[in-house]
Amino acid sequence: MTVVQPPPTAGRAKLTLGSKGFIAVLSMCMAVTALGIDTILPAYDDIRESLDLDPDATEVTGLVTFYFMGNSLGLLPAGLLSDRFGRKAVMWGGLALYIAGAIGSVLAPSLGVMFVFRFIWGLGGAGPRVASLAMIRDGFSGEQMARQMSLAMAVFLLVPAVGPALSAGVLAISSWEWVFWMCAIAAGVVATLVTRLPETLADESRRPLAARSVGRSLRTVFATPGTAWYLLSLTALFGVFMSYLATSELIIDQTYDLQSWFPLFFGGIALVMLGAMLVNSRFVERLGLRRLLGMAFVASIVSIVALLVTSLATGGEPPFWLFVVLISAVLFCQQMLIPNINAAAMRPLAEVAGTGAAVLGMVSGALGAVIGELINRQFDGTITPLSIGFVVSGAIAFAAWRRAEQAVG
Repeated sequence: MTVVQPPPTAGRAKLTLGSKGFIAVLSMCMAVTALGIDTILPAYDDIRESLDLDPDATEVTGLVTFYFMGNSLGLLPAGLLSDRFGRKAVMWGGLALYIAGAIGSVLAPSLGVMFVFRFIWGLGGAGPRVASLAMIRDGFSGEQMARQMSLAMAVFLLVPAVGPALSAGVLAISSWEWVFWMCAIAAGVVATLVTRLPETLADESRRPLAARSVGRSLRTVFATPGTAWYLLSLTALFGVFMSYLATSELIIDQTYDLQSWFPLFFGGIALVMLGAMLVNSRFVERLGLRRLLGMAFVASIVSIVALLVTSLATGGEPPFWLFVVLISAVLFCQQMLIPNINAAAMRPLAEVAGTGAAVLGMVSGALGAVIGELINRQFDGTITPLSIGFVVSGAIAFAAWRRAEQAVG
C-alpha cells in the first residue's frame, strides 16, 4: 500500500490526497517559483532601458541567478519550519515573503538593489516549493510518489509555456513593472487556494527546532545511503538547466536575431518538457525508478553529444530548426531525470520529509546556480558553451547516479 492517509484534523479542507484538485494546488504552489523566472525573461530589454544599461548587457541574467540563489538558500529553513509548524503555515509565510520581494523589485532604483529584492523574492518561493514536495512525501511512497511528483511538475511546467507569452502581452500594453505586479497578484491567489489543502503532517510527527533535533534531522538525511551521490547528480543537472533558463533569451536574440520569437520558442520548449513529465508519470510505476532512470540517461547522453557535435561542426550556430530539435531532445531527457532522481533520494526520508526536500533542493539549487552562472559567463554569441555545459554536467550526473544506486544496493 503506497498511499498514506493524512491525519484527521478539525476543519479539514475538502481536497483529498491524490485528487486532481490536490495536485493542481500543489502545482500552483510550485509554479509561483517558475512564474518569478519565466515572466521576467521577455522583460530583459525593457529593464536594461529603464536602468540605463547597454542594450546587450548580460548583467541582467543576474536577475535569474539571484532569484535561484535566494530560492535555494531558503529551502533548508523552510524545510525545518515545515517539519515543526506544518506544511500550510510555511506555504503562507513563503508566499507573503514572495509578494514582498516582487513589490521591492518593482520599486528598486538600481540593478544592484533589484538583485537584493530578487533574492528575497526567491527566498519566499522556497516555502511553497518545499512544503509541496513534503506533502507529496507525507502521502505517498515509492513509484506512486514519483508519479505524483511528475503530475505536479507537469502542471507546474505549463507556466513556462504561457509565462513568456503572458509577459509579452503585458509588455505590449504596459511597462515591465506590471510583469512583477502580476507575479505578486498570482501569489496572493495561490495563498487563498492553500486554505483548501489538508494539513498532512500530524501533530505528533512534528519535530522541535532545538539544535539537537535539527542536527539529528540533518544527520539522518546525509547518513542515508546514496544521498550524497543523488545530490551531486541533481546539482549537475540543475546547474546546466539554470544556464539554459538564463541564456536562452540571449541565444534567440544574439545568435539567431529572432527576439520576437522568444515567447513562442520558450513556450514550445516548455510544452516538450511537459510531455516528458506526462510520459514519466505514465511509465514510472510500470518500469520502476531504476530502470526508467537508466533508459533516460542513455537517451540523454545521446542527445547531448549530438548537440555538442552539431555545435562544433557549425561554428556554434546551427540552423535554428536543428537547434530547436536538439535542445528539445536534451530538455525532454532532463525532465525525465530530475523528478525521478529527486524521488529516489526522497524514498527513505519519510520521517524528515520537509528537511530532506529542503536539503536536496537547497544544495542542488544553490550550487547549481553557481555552476549555471559560470556557464553563463562563457556565452560568446553561440550555443557552444551551453552545449559543452550539457555534456560535462550530463557525464557527472550519470556517474553520480550510478554510485548512488550502488550505495543503495
